[in-house]
Amino acid sequence: MTPEFRNAVYRWEFDGKEDNMAKSIPYQLQKLFLLLQTSKKKAIETTDLTKSFGWDSSEVWQQHDVQELCRVMFDALEQKWKKTDQANLINNLYQGKLKDYVKCLECGNESARLDTYLDIPLVIRPFGSNETHGSVDEALQAFVEPETLDENNQYFCEKCNKKCNAHKGLKFVSFPYLLTMQLKRFDFDYTTLHRIKLNDRMTFPAVLNLNHLIKPEQVGSEEPTSNSLEVSSDEGIDEGIEIESNMTGTSAHNVSLSSEAVANDKNVKAAGAKGPYVYELFSIMVHSGSAAGGHYYAYIKSFKDGEWYSFNDQHVSKVTYEDITKTYGGSSTSRGYYSSTYTSSTNAYMLMYRQIDKRKNKDFIQPENFPERLNLALQSIKEREEHEIRQKELEKSTCKIKVYYFHPRERRKIEQKLEVHKDKTLKEATEICSQLFKIEKSVPLDCCRLVKFDEYQDTLECSFGNEDDTPMGLLLGGVKQAYNFDLLLETKRPEQVFQEYRPGGVTVKLYVADLQNDIIQEPPVSVRAYHAQTVSQFKSMVAEVLNVSADKMRCVLERFHNDLKFLSVPNKTLKAEGFFKSNKVYIEFSGEEEASHFTHTHFFRLLDRHQNTIRIHVNLPPSSDVEEFLKSSSRHDQLMKSAITSGKSRENSSTSLEVGSKTGSDSLDEGISDRGSDSEIEFKTKKITLSKSDPSIYHSCQSIDIGRVSFHSSASEGRACSPVGLSSSSQDTSTSAEFNVPTSYRGLCNIYDGHEDATDSVLGDSNGREPVEHGESDSEQTAPPSPGERVIHDTDFKQEGNWDSDCDNDVTVTKEEVSKRYFHIVLNETDVLTKQRNLTVLVDKRITLGAFKGELEPHVGTTSDNFKVYRVYSNNQEFESIRLTETLSFFEDGKLNIKLGRALKPGEYRVKIYQLLVNDPEPGKFLIDTVFAKGMSVLESKKLVIPEIREQCGIDIPLERCRLRKKTWRNPGTVYIDSQIYEDEVHIFANWEVFLQILDGPEEMTSTSQLAIFVRRWRPSTYELDPFQEIILSSQTVDDLKEKISVLSGIPVEEIEYAKGRGTFPCDVSLLEIHNDLDWSPHVTSLNSWPLYICDDGCVLYYRDKTEKLADLSEERKKELQQKENARMARGTVRSSYSPRKERALKIYMDESPSSCVSKNPPDLD
Repeated sequence: MTPEFRNAVYRWEFDGKEDNMAKSIPYQLQKLFLLLQTSKKKAIETTDLTKSFGWDSSEVWQQHDVQELCRVMFDALEQKWKKTDQANLINNLYQGKLKDYVKCLECGNESARLDTYLDIPLVIRPFGSNETHGSVDEALQAFVEPETLDENNQYFCEKCNKKCNAHKGLKFVSFPYLLTMQLKRFDFDYTTLHRIKLNDRMTFPAVLNLNHLIKPEQVGSEEPTSNSLEVSSDEGIDEGIEIESNMTGTSAHNVSLSSEAVANDKNVKAAGAKGPYVYELFSIMVHSGSAAGGHYYAYIKSFKDGEWYSFNDQHVSKVTYEDITKTYGGSSTSRGYYSSTYTSSTNAYMLMYRQIDKRKNKDFIQPENFPERLNLALQSIKEREEHEIRQKELEKSTCKIKVYYFHPRERRKIEQKLEVHKDKTLKEATEICSQLFKIEKSVPLDCCRLVKFDEYQDTLECSFGNEDDTPMGLLLGGVKQAYNFDLLLETKRPEQVFQEYRPGGVTVKLYVADLQNDIIQEPPVSVRAYHAQTVSQFKSMVAEVLNVSADKMRCVLERFHNDLKFLSVPNKTLKAEGFFKSNKVYIEFSGEEEASHFTHTHFFRLLDRHQNTIRIHVNLPPSSDVEEFLKSSSRHDQLMKSAITSGKSRENSSTSLEVGSKTGSDSLDEGISDRGSDSEIEFKTKKITLSKSDPSIYHSCQSIDIGRVSFHSSASEGRACSPVGLSSSSQDTSTSAEFNVPTSYRGLCNIYDGHEDATDSVLGDSNGREPVEHGESDSEQTAPPSPGERVIHDTDFKQEGNWDSDCDNDVTVTKEEVSKRYFHIVLNETDVLTKQRNLTVLVDKRITLGAFKGELEPHVGTTSDNFKVYRVYSNNQEFESIRLTETLSFFEDGKLNIKLGRALKPGEYRVKIYQLLVNDPEPGKFLIDTVFAKGMSVLESKKLVIPEIREQCGIDIPLERCRLRKKTWRNPGTVYIDSQIYEDEVHIFANWEVFLQILDGPEEMTSTSQLAIFVRRWRPSTYELDPFQEIILSSQTVDDLKEKISVLSGIPVEEIEYAKGRGTFPCDVSLLEIHNDLDWSPHVTSLNSWPLYICDDGCVLYYRDKTEKLADLSEERKKELQQKENARMARGTVRSSYSPRKERALKIYMDESPSSCVSKNPPDLD
């Protein structure tokens, strides 16, 4: 900055509240100038100034344009200086004026307006040119070079009353006291579509004479001589602020040039020029880098000694005139078209000149001449700096270490940061820690001590015996940035004695098991043991610490997770038992149990449960929502049941089998079959697969006696029989896969007496499929046996004899006993406002998800089939858990959300229904979520969704006017016929989406051979499009299409022209382009040939009457229509969420009210 600007900032006085100093930009700028001028530091931080801008850490490091920073900061200062004597300071120092004119070349009449500027942007390479301006003088001359308006671009002269050739350009009226010029080195390459930096050479003089740019009659007067002069209405520039122009010429002796600059003949000549507008260069802002980023630093000239200095961050150094010439950029030798590619990227970006005027040129105010308030402010700043220095010295002598304390009441470990001087004793440090944890009143100081502690491994290192008077710096090994250990504050009862912790020991956490209350007491008690101790000695030590008897004490070491070792050998050492540096030991001393095998004791069961218990927070829906859901879902269940029943009836009629026997024949019902796979059961040689990779299928099975097996033909059964028995555990009631197994096989053995292949029909389905758990995919999907699976052939079973006598001994699938897992409600509360219910549950993590849902049933208020479980992750994302046979072992102390919704059964899929509104801006409107099943017909699904839509959306849809059709993103596709069957004729999959279309009349689509097409009439005479209409074609011929359009519109067949719409539905096209851009009436006879390719429902065709002429639009009407079309097309465009990184505009944040500051002295220039 210049002396004039700094002196004006010094004369400004802040009289606001002290709390507002940090937000005051003028105050922080004044403070920065004071420190720069008086501080003995190598460099001064600008943090306080950038904070006053309202910038956070990210904005501070965001690189911006330095010219933009100057303009924004000047605007902010003007806002803060409103209604003060500094209100016009920026304009008085930096503002110039220029004239924007148009001059008729025939009569000489000139029309002009006056503009103001704060800096002059100089173009280096004109647009569309390969040549560059080599100097500032050339760029200034090009800046004022007029543009000729001729030919089609002539100017209408009011004086001549006709269009004439004219000159349009800019003329400088006045230059400011401080002239700023920006060299426009950043440009846009229209070939690569990237920003580039122009590193071409541009020279600039040390002394700049601008008098030739001002006409003689303009010197001393700012009033232009044009015939018609207007005041600029542009608000982007500081306009309407007058600057006094009492400038006079100067002589060369007023110029403070360095010796090297004087040696330059051109500079000497310019310095001796006459006229008011002679300037000397005093600052160069240099940019090093590319258009993508770089670094700014400045060369600044001292007005005191005429020397140049480089200000590069915290480094200040002298520079020579040769260094300045290097900032010209480029090279003195031409390198052709690619000259800027190989030149230096370090060059001048902004130049600042000061007018040479002895009366105006000022020097900096020296510290001895500071006003009293500045001296007081400077003294206050120095006192704060000295306090910071003392504080830093004190920190160099302060030990900072973490200290922990196990709070007995809160039963948790508390952490504090201990900051203690290195000369403080251990006793004083212990007292400080007692105060930190606020136990000084409840625990005497002699009952507290500090010990070395490793928080990471949770181990006690050693105690400080008889070291109360030792300085902490000596105990901790000096003052360090970080320590590899921590401290632990231990407390004891007055009658107890602190145990000595010697180095090399092991830490043991003791957990006491209370068999009577069936709990493990917490928090644990930490003791110090040694590897050389025996189990007997360890028990004696524990008995002494806990004040109990060691005779009946039982100890169990947890070596790893779920690895419990009973310490039963008294003379065995702890090292031999496997003790590590940190250990966990469970003890029990009640004597309630007789000595027996440890794994059969109550003590073991308690430990086993304790190790596998996790805490889960469960959010339940409000009870009112559960009641409403049950009411609404009952109707859906009834409709679904009837739909499935009718589907089974159709299937049974086509796949029923008659099986003869001595006693008669039975029919086998597989429920909803897997269409697309074998639907008949073949009693021939087949293979069945028993999976070793999923033993959970068989672990929950009861023993099956094949001699007492019978088939049941029930509509509620799954798609095939399975060797899985009915389980007593709730997790077997899967909502994702159902295994319905008959309990008696006696009738079957009678029917198939003597048949060798009957075992295959009993032990597996016709395809050898395994039961699979349903996820968000096809519930009936199966896979071939994986490596490691055992394939059992018919030859694995006996094939002779009667089944009545042999089946009991041939095949038996056994069931492991399933014990009920631990489940306990700790907290059950309801939010008063949202009515949301919250449970905190302690549960055995080995419980399956199915059993866990069974335990939640009484708390949710409905069966597990009617709610879903969602796991909540740390980022609040939630995902549905659907594998009911999985355990909760993956779920350590987490959160679950319970949501209402019927879980899917085999062959069921979730479907989203959207309403198709072809003439709305958004053609797809979401209606409901529902469930469809395999084997259901389209008509049955309509009957299913219509009542749901009526109840949830309030839309009453007649069945005969309801149509379902394929949805592909936004496009309506194939129309589904009422008789079509899902999975058989209509492919169905997980998370399916379909359109529901409400027709104007009864459904006309009765066959899949028909074609439904959307048509829209274009009226060129009025530039209008009619709404969408639908036509049903019986054949895919152009003649049929034209006949249907003719009936619909009344246009004769021979006058109809048509074109296929482009893009996704609704195939929008601009009204100004539709008439000529579309391919009207292609020469085809069939719709499924090029270029139409209309093979499916939902295509869009535009049609018109070829005798209707296109209207001739005026320019005004065309412009108005273009604006409307742009807005309409923009609304219908799907915008991509991806966006490249954008440049952020530089902004300084200020409060709305102007600063309450006044100036006691006038500014520099009056």
